[in-house]
Amino acid sequence: MGQGRQRPIALIVEDDQDLLHFTEILLGASEFDTIGCESAEAALAVMLLRGCEVTLVFADIRLSGLMDGVDLARELKIRWPRLNIILTSGNGGERLAHLPPGVEYMAKPWRPLDVIIAAERARA
Repeated sequence: MGQGRQRPIALIVEDDQDLLHFTEILLGASEFDTIGCESAEAALAVMLLRGCEVTLVFADIRLSGLMDGVDLARELKIRWPRLNIILTSGNGGERLAHLPPGVEYMAKPWRPLDVIIAAERARA
């Protein structure tokens, strides 16, 4: 069996299980392999193991755990400066002022087409 071209990987970080599952389906249909995490700490562990393979991180700002999405984005941009990161929230509040350079913000509720377009941009 021959190996085909590897699909890009999207890391989705969301503590709402329904939204995590929906986003995995959405990006999977956009020809991404997906890895879902419920916390920034779990996402950082995945990135330490597979960071070179990940094309896109799509993370909520408000997460359970010690780190939020902004903390995660800051840590990822230090280690992988060219990584495409999109943060999302229904209420980013004061944390929006602390987004690291090069991190995109998408307000909730987002439209699925907007996520697909952003993912396609990340893959290009």
